[in-house]
Amino acid sequence: MTSHGSSIRIGADIGGTFTDVLVVSDQGQVWSRKVPSTPPNYEEAVLCTVEQLLGEIGRGGDAVSEVAHGTTVATNAVLERRGARTALVTTKGFRDVLELRRIRAPQLYDLFFDKSSSLIDRHLRFELDERISATGEVLVAPSDEQLQRTADQLIEHEVESVAVCLLHSYAYPEHERRLGAFLRAAIPNLPVSLSCEVLRERREYERTATTAVNAYVRPVMDQYLRSLRSGLAELEISGPLLIMQSAGGLTPEEDAARRPVYALESGPAAGVLGALYMARDLGVDNIVTFDMGGTTAKASLIEGGEIAYSQEYEVGSTLSAVNRLVGGAGELIRAATIDIAEVSAGGGSIAYLDRARGLRVGPRSAGSIPGPVCYQRGGTEPTLTDANVVLGYIRSGQLADGQVSIDEEAARKSIHDAIAKPLGIDLLEAAEGIHRIANARTMRALREVSTQRGRDPRQFSLLAFGGSGPIHAANLSIELRTQQVIIPAMPGLFSAVGLLCSGVEHHAVRSCRLSGQAMCAAPISELQDEMRTEMFAQFGREGYSSDQITWITSADMRFRGQTSEIRIRVEDEPISPATVERLCTAFGDEHERTYGHRSDPHNPLEVVAVRLIGRAGAFEGTLRIEPSPPSIRGSSSRDAYFGSQWGQVNTPVIDRRDLNEATRGPLLIDEYDTTIVIPPMMTANVDMKGNVIMSND
Repeated sequence: MTSHGSSIRIGADIGGTFTDVLVVSDQGQVWSRKVPSTPPNYEEAVLCTVEQLLGEIGRGGDAVSEVAHGTTVATNAVLERRGARTALVTTKGFRDVLELRRIRAPQLYDLFFDKSSSLIDRHLRFELDERISATGEVLVAPSDEQLQRTADQLIEHEVESVAVCLLHSYAYPEHERRLGAFLRAAIPNLPVSLSCEVLRERREYERTATTAVNAYVRPVMDQYLRSLRSGLAELEISGPLLIMQSAGGLTPEEDAARRPVYALESGPAAGVLGALYMARDLGVDNIVTFDMGGTTAKASLIEGGEIAYSQEYEVGSTLSAVNRLVGGAGELIRAATIDIAEVSAGGGSIAYLDRARGLRVGPRSAGSIPGPVCYQRGGTEPTLTDANVVLGYIRSGQLADGQVSIDEEAARKSIHDAIAKPLGIDLLEAAEGIHRIANARTMRALREVSTQRGRDPRQFSLLAFGGSGPIHAANLSIELRTQQVIIPAMPGLFSAVGLLCSGVEHHAVRSCRLSGQAMCAAPISELQDEMRTEMFAQFGREGYSSDQITWITSADMRFRGQTSEIRIRVEDEPISPATVERLCTAFGDEHERTYGHRSDPHNPLEVVAVRLIGRAGAFEGTLRIEPSPPSIRGSSSRDAYFGSQWGQVNTPVIDRRDLNEATRGPLLIDEYDTTIVIPPMMTANVDMKGNVIMSND
């Protein structure tokens, strides 16, 4: 089908296992494709798929107005420890900040916990004899000889990227900027990441760690974006390349290359934005999002029609999330991000027996290469996908227009040989065990964003997407006790939908310490105006005028003596004394909901940071997302196992369009990008927009 005379937009989301590409016209018509990812050259899957889709719809690259992109390239560089050879330059006496970290341990009673090594080796951490006090007094100014010596050390050690983080530069960046200018002139090809450009926020460890991660992945991200832009140019696509950020919203490729730490969680963030778009379209205010792909499972919260944000998170631990009590197993990122909890539980998660013959699932993943055993691409270890094939949830044969071919017999043999036979149990029992353990791991993420945040899941709906999400959603909803399950059209490509629903977005923060009489409207307004002036200049360079920009201000607040903060949105504009009073009331309400108490009313409040979000170019159209056509199948039913209570049941296989009235399970819906499993205890129907709605009887 062709579409002439209008521009088109492209959304491309790269996951650890699959790459999803959507093309949408000005009229909202959507074309889609799901293909295996192509590590380590992830851009190849995107470029080949874009070329194929443009050919199918009869359009050239000159018709593409923009490309919105979510990628795991930066995250993978951290997880796989294949970033650049990075150095750190810091104030004398603070060389070991990255080693000392904070007094945190992921498991409080694990006496054998061994924290991971720093991204930057100690011999690559250099000290500069300089010092500015917390009040801005210059105590020691660096000399030109010291600056030259630092540059010589970086050249001598063949450094590929450098992070600069000097004490108190969040408020007084003069020395840091001077060093940055010197290094950029002395070593022109060396990427220099200044903490005052990456994160202008107090706390030397968090600021240093975030800047170090930015420097570590910067050359990797820059090279990837250059390769992607070169490939797009060969397709005659010259429109802007916009990268999804961890906090939601798109940013130009130049900014993403300079500050890639803000795009580490770009793929998961896109899925949450797609969920927000859909929630508003459905008129549903409270949603727990559940995104399960081939490598990980992610969860987030949409409450009152608003996305939840967090101040920091970790990458590389068993549970990547904000946790106010524990942490320390991964790389700390103190950057604006959508509050997403992530666990290593996806379709490619490998099932195995540990030394005590206990069944484990993950965190290792088969990824796209070699993939699950049933893909017949060289995988030898059973995975969650193999278990779902054995249980009858995923049909054998070709899926996703032949991109994947499922060999049921290979899946059965792998689980029998590696799990069932050694344990002396039935094959279906082994497969169900893998499925349930994966669900248990996933529940950690779902509870992290709901009950552990003081929210009652019974007041929320579960919106499930990703290639594996609709398979597991029903049982997870029953355990979490959500109101209902919503499965959107094209669930396996839903994160790419989120890319196309987003506008350009920029974030800024300024540290402060406002308490008592100082916590008033004037200083908050001054910080807001300072950030707005800088951000408006950035939007102007990107072609946006002032009337196209919307602003959101928030404050990080805490009681005096606390070490963690709660972000509270500043609703009014301009800021007045009444605004500050409502801010304090809102903080008390949120503190009680999160921690169970409002603290001592005589203990003063503090504002420790003011944040600003600027948004422009927001998507205001409608995407005509149609359910995928029925999959080619040999019969209208197949055997599926639903646990010991129900056993193996010959289950009808239907199209979602057949659910024109409430129908009790068991049912299976095979689609282009996933299978929707409706177990016996659930009832399902399809709403006016084509979404499958499941509820527990």
